[in-house]
Amino acid sequence: MATVDIVNLQNQKVGQMDLSDEVFAAEINEALLYESVRHYMAGRRSGTAKTKTRHEVAGSGKKLWKQKGTGRARMGSIRSPLWRHGGTTHGPVPRDYSYRLNKKMILGALKSALSAKLRDGELKVVDAFAFAEHKTRVVRQALNALEATKTALLVDAGENVNLARGSQNLEGVKLVGPKGVTAYDLLKHKLVLISKEAAEKLSASLAGGAK
Repeated sequence: MATVDIVNLQNQKVGQMDLSDEVFAAEINEALLYESVRHYMAGRRSGTAKTKTRHEVAGSGKKLWKQKGTGRARMGSIRSPLWRHGGTTHGPVPRDYSYRLNKKMILGALKSALSAKLRDGELKVVDAFAFAEHKTRVVRQALNALEATKTALLVDAGENVNLARGSQNLEGVKLVGPKGVTAYDLLKHKLVLISKEAAEKLSASLAGGAK
């Protein structure tokens, strides 16, 4: 079992806990991490790019000049892609970029990301995110004490109104629950701060899944 220190909001050690080796000390698979991030970003693409074809652009459909006898090249419509302001040939159309990724691959990437963060010393277990008020200043002071001076991912179990409201306006800080943790978020944020309860839930839910 991987043993980690538990700290309070003042970054003082208050205990230790054992984390599942299968989840927090798994073999790091970089290929799975790449595929998981690619899958996540593809799902976020809006896919709304659109150009107009010759049938959609504005313009008359009248033949510009007669077919023969002018000495000019034949032309049927001003909306032709050959003309300025004409339609676009083979342009982008709205589409869905998301695709399905095997559940075992997603779980494997999640374990790899958690293990990498713990290995690199970029994951801390906090006893509890207990704030007396929902002030941004209070949360910012706690994050500074926990050495989260850059980007930080906060993982907390249950509903914590004070933490949610106090952190929502902090740039580079994101709050998620244990079920909302993704490999993308873990890799994007420099420091991961996870509550003791959330760490226990992650260990229990991910243990026994794909490696």
